[in-house]
Amino acid sequence: MGAARMGHFGLLQKIGEGGMGVVYKARDTRLERVVAIKLLPESRATDAERRSRFIHEAKAASALNHPNIVTIHEVGEQDGRTFMVMEFVDGKQLNELIPRKGMRLTEALRVAVQVADALTAAHAVGIVHRDLKPGNIMVDAQGRVKVLDFGLAKVAAPAVALTADEETRTATLTEEGAIVGSVPYMSPEQAEGRPVDARSDIFSFGAVLYEMVTGQRAFRGETRVSTLVAVVEKEPQPVSETGAEVPPELERLIARCLRRR
Repeated sequence: MGAARMGHFGLLQKIGEGGMGVVYKARDTRLERVVAIKLLPESRATDAERRSRFIHEAKAASALNHPNIVTIHEVGEQDGRTFMVMEFVDGKQLNELIPRKGMRLTEALRVAVQVADALTAAHAVGIVHRDLKPGNIMVDAQGRVKVLDFGLAKVAAPAVALTADEETRTATLTEEGAIVGSVPYMSPEQAEGRPVDARSDIFSFGAVLYEMVTGQRAFRGETRVSTLVAVVEKEPQPVSETGAEVPPELERLIARCLRRR
């Protein structure tokens, strides 16, 4: 996109891409700072449901003011493209930092504590993330953690003001029977399309923590469907049997997080 601009933001380089948008590193020419800008993909620009979810993400995340949650600065629109301006995190996704045999225990715990703090803050105002996974956790060079991508966040309490129209459209995106989230990290109730609450994030947190300390996913399958079946029906291999050296207290904590309800 080269020297393209969105409002008073100059796009510098693409730094990420996913189903919910393309993310660019950009410069705020008014405040002279580096930010990240997420744009709805051009193919989705006229999709009312995608746009609704995109704006919902901004509203959900902007209701949260926490050092371990990426700050949303503003939402805008230009030439039919909706964009979200947020804090730029100069770091790596957690999935890039997990070695094949798992992270050192001190590193894993340092990350886990910060993720838990972020989730606690979100849950305190009635927001359930619903898509917690290593790819949505950024870690900078100083070891500071930022949880991002509240695109699937469910507002469980009136902490975020939505218009009646937005409430209706959001409900169509999250109604019972719809499977949303990232399969290897979703809770059984998500996998079955059942209603979710904060306990679903705790299950996902357990799956992420399991992977951090073992280097293996808690739930694995050859296909998306077989992974869904594993999430719903199978118990993960006990941490102590994976070869990871983990204190019994931590293994019990992970097992408690991954307990089905």
